[in-house]
Formats: sequence, C-alpha cells, structure tokens
Amino acid sequence: MPTWIIKTDAPGDGPRLAVKDAIDVAGLPTTAGCRAIADRAEPAAADAPVVASARAQGARIAGKANLNELCMAADGVNPWSGMPVNPLDPARVPGGSSSGSAVAVATGEADVAFGTDTSGSIRIPAACCGIAGLKTTNGRVSLEGVHPLSETLDVVGPMGRDVAAVVLGMGLIEPGFTPVPYDASLPVARLRVPGVDPAIDAAVDDALRRLGPVTDVTSAQYEEAATVNGVIVSAEGWRHNGRLLDDPSKLSGRIHRRIQQMGDVAQAGMLDWALRAREELRAELDAILARHAAIALPVLTCVAPEPGEADEADLELTTLTGQVNVAGLPAFALPVPLPGSHLPASVQLIGPAGGEERLCGLAAALEAALS
Repeated sequence: MPTWIIKTDAPGDGPRLAVKDAIDVAGLPTTAGCRAIADRAEPAAADAPVVASARAQGARIAGKANLNELCMAADGVNPWSGMPVNPLDPARVPGGSSSGSAVAVATGEADVAFGTDTSGSIRIPAACCGIAGLKTTNGRVSLEGVHPLSETLDVVGPMGRDVAAVVLGMGLIEPGFTPVPYDASLPVARLRVPGVDPAIDAAVDDALRRLGPVTDVTSAQYEEAATVNGVIVSAEGWRHNGRLLDDPSKLSGRIHRRIQQMGDVAQAGMLDWALRAREELRAELDAILARHAAIALPVLTCVAPEPGEADEADLELTTLTGQVNVAGLPAFALPVPLPGSHLPASVQLIGPAGGEERLCGLAAALEAALS
C-alpha cells in the first residue's frame, strides 16, 4: 500500500488524520521516505507539536503517509517506498513531496492530512489529486519534530478534499481557527507567468470570473524567485543531508545526484544574494496584496504528468510554487474544472502573511461559486 509508510488506524470517532512521514508521531519512527534515515530511525519519543495539538482536538492518527525521498522531489515517485497511486488517473504521478497525504485524502482513507511544503509540496500533490491544500505562512506553525529540508522555507499545513476539510485541519493545528468571509469589494490580482498551458490559464480565469472582480498584475521578481528557492533549498538542504552521501547504496540515484548538486550550489556562495532577492520579492508581493484580496495563478503549468526519468520534468512541477515559500506567504490550492479533461486544473491563491483566515474565506467563496 504505497499510500502509507505505516498504517495505524487508531480507534475513535474523531477525524482520521494522515501524517506525512516527515513529522514525528510518538512511538513510530520517522523515515522521511528514505532508507538511509529509516535504517537508523528510532520510534519518536513524542508527537510533534502539530500532531499533539491534533490529538488534543480528538483527531485519530490514520498512519504515516508516504512521500518523496527526503522531501526532495515533487512528483511522488519513490523507488524505496513506492509511488502512491493517483486516484484520478493511475498513469499519472500523484505529485509530491506530500504524495501519500494527498492520496489518503483523495481516496477517503483520511478526513484530513498534514503535509510539509518547501517548494510546493502541499500544493502540487493537491493539484495532481484534485483536492485542496494550504501552505501556511512561514513561521506560523511549529516545525519542532519535523524532518528538516530548509529551515527558511519549510512549513507544515493541512490538506483535505474540500475547503471545509482544510479549515478542519487548521483547527487541529490551531484550536479556534475561524475563516473570515470574503470581502468582494477587494479585487483578486491575477498574476500571469510564461509557460503555462493556455487551457490551464483559461480554466483559472473562468473560475475567478465567477467569484468577482479580477485585476491583471505583473511581477518583476516572480520568475527569478524560482531560482532563489533553489539556492536556499540547496544551501540549507546540503547542511542537513550532505552526510547521507557517505552511503550511496541507501539513496536512489536521483536523490544522490540532487544532494551532490546541492553541495555544488552551497559552495558557490549564492545564499546572501538569495536572501536579498527574497526581501525584494516579499516587498513586491506585499505591495500587490495591500490593494487586493489575494494573488491568483495556477498551481501547475500543466495537468499531472506521467512519471518520467528526467530531473527536469520533476523540477518543472515547482515552476509556479516555490516562489511563495521564498516570500513566506500563505497559499491555498483549490481544484477548478478543466473543460475537456478528466483531470482538474488548480488555482493558487496567495494571501498576506498571517492571512490564512481570509484566504480560507476566499477559497470557500470560490468553491461555492464553482458549485
């Protein structure tokens, strides 16, 4: 069952929670989807704070969900633990790195899931599997007990079949979390980025038109910020994972190459440039958000692809998402109809820092307009 690393099926009548196996659950090892980690992993002494909070709200742990190895890819393909099956189309990837979390929710094996997101790892599998997911504001949710990739960019957030399930997930993380209803007097800012399939752009435009006023905006920083994300992930990911190169037999070839590349980038000394560029992107997006309810663009440039050998195909999945981690802002992924396709498109709604309540209200209004 490649959806799960460990299935627990805890008894009770509270919501069933899938926990990405990069997050500690007391009594269970955290493998990060990687044999090199799993072979040394001891059962966690305590729940990560996000899991402890969920248990205190009555959630029951359905299991530790599968993921891309070390959270280092976005397609869901994992030679060690298997690839969760995309329930919308088994020939296509489920997205990652929070692949099992998305599939568990999409198949009804969990009511809500926790994922992590460093470059899009909640939003991408949500888009591929036709569910909803929320990347939280950087620093809002505790990362204690979470396997690190990039301490600057990592976040934990909820995933669910619809907006209500994501709101339930936020309530498990933050008791009392309450969405703020959408204020239709504020337009949504529609950001266009080159390279998106025109049918995906059209689907997002059609969905947003049903909601209310939309204003086209441009960004001088957004495209380059994908590179900024890569530099920060490499510099910090190398620090956390470089030691794993000592035993290549316990890594897939792709991840072994990726860690080597991280080392090359880390040694190139670009982190100071990336952190300056991060401030510029944040200032630009903050200025747009001061006048708009949210910034909207697709999650993916295309529908969920078929599994491929090339690293480039995997990295393309993060073309539109990693920038939000760089800016530190929250972003909601919501499926929208894609005419003529059995797969949906997905709109990415970016809100102001700490604005998850407003973002969930906006997503609920858009979901209602689409139904």
